[in-house]
Amino acid sequence: MSSLFEVAGVEDSAPRPLADRLRPKTLAEVAGQEHLTGSTGLISRMIASGRITSMILWGPPGTGKTTIARLLAGEAGLHFEQISAIHSGVADLKKVFEAARVRRKDQGQGTLLFVDEIHRFNKAQQDSFLPWMEDGTITLVGATTENPSFELNAAVLSRAKVLTLNRLDPHAMAGLLERAEKLAGRPLPITGEAREQLFVMADGDGRYFLNLVEDLLAVVDVDATPLRPAELSETIQRRVPVYDKSADGHYNLISALHKSVRGSDPDAALYWLARMLVAGEDPLFITRRLVRMANEDIGLADPQAIVQAIAAKDTYDFLGSPEGELALAQACVYLATAPKSIGIYTAWKAAMRRAKETGSVMPPKIILNAPTKMMKEQEYGAGYKYDPDQPDSFSGQNYFPPDLGREHYYDPPDRGFEREIRKRLAWWSDLRAKRGEG
Repeated sequence: MSSLFEVAGVEDSAPRPLADRLRPKTLAEVAGQEHLTGSTGLISRMIASGRITSMILWGPPGTGKTTIARLLAGEAGLHFEQISAIHSGVADLKKVFEAARVRRKDQGQGTLLFVDEIHRFNKAQQDSFLPWMEDGTITLVGATTENPSFELNAAVLSRAKVLTLNRLDPHAMAGLLERAEKLAGRPLPITGEAREQLFVMADGDGRYFLNLVEDLLAVVDVDATPLRPAELSETIQRRVPVYDKSADGHYNLISALHKSVRGSDPDAALYWLARMLVAGEDPLFITRRLVRMANEDIGLADPQAIVQAIAAKDTYDFLGSPEGELALAQACVYLATAPKSIGIYTAWKAAMRRAKETGSVMPPKIILNAPTKMMKEQEYGAGYKYDPDQPDSFSGQNYFPPDLGREHYYDPPDRGFEREIRKRLAWWSDLRAKRGEG
């Protein structure tokens, strides 16, 4: 009896990868996605209700997107059609849509159209799905590793549920390994520690994990001494972490780094910094964000924060990698352990908002220069007091437009260096009040 994934009438004699031989036959066998395919999962509930809606399966590579789509078609009695957005164009889509229309009319069978890498289609190509989805000719199941809210049209997203698939955790991979060992008829010859390391090497990708297992079963004799972690690393190459510097992984990791610094957690900040560098992130991009953190989250609570961030950039430019990476780590720890303040950030936003509201109001004449006789006659600069010559080097004059009066935007918190600034501002405010300038 042929399985769901075999072509009817063709003898299954060609070598097949372990990942293909272990491909689940039912949704319940899909590893690591119980929130979707378990007995109470959303996809299982769709099947039970008899109402299958279009969906976008969003998740890392090797998490079962294609398998789920195939099994879903089988469970729902739909014809399964698969295309890749990388290799297909408008002409291919028209053929698929027309075939689905004829199939529905002549055979009464709907079509589940699985589109791999659906985010690779442009807006016009994505829009072409809409009428066929709306009249029920196709049930669209798109697969993507990119954030759908950034990559897919709003019209498509409004007609499809976005379902998130998880990276496979060690428990899920342990289940895959058990099935692989059962199929091979022997255990994988590695120690417990090496087994844990193998899970890490797979980086949540079930297909890649099974490829590693298959390689090990092929090259390590059944009677060999179990491999330890160091020997495992020598036997197989470690996988480069999934990280697209122009897409989701890029933004997820820099967000994690920024939030860790803001949350004053130097250990987490160092971890995310290391993750980005290991994955090949541009150090200049990281240093730009460190400078931004120094301004946005620390400001004058520690004026040295910006100095450290700029110094890290200069040091890396001078030394390069790997020596210069230590400067990034130093700046990262300094920023994470610095007192935090959004005093400047908040004040600047308030000032910008007020500037847009008030338009072209003129400054007070006392702080305008009077280079011409006419301007002097109009009292430009009249009454201006030169602060360094005043008692306490402070005149207390109002520098806001007369129609606005004095306004306050900057309210430094009582911590870090801004505690000293707060004292200065309070002292100047008292002097201003005493001199009747407040």
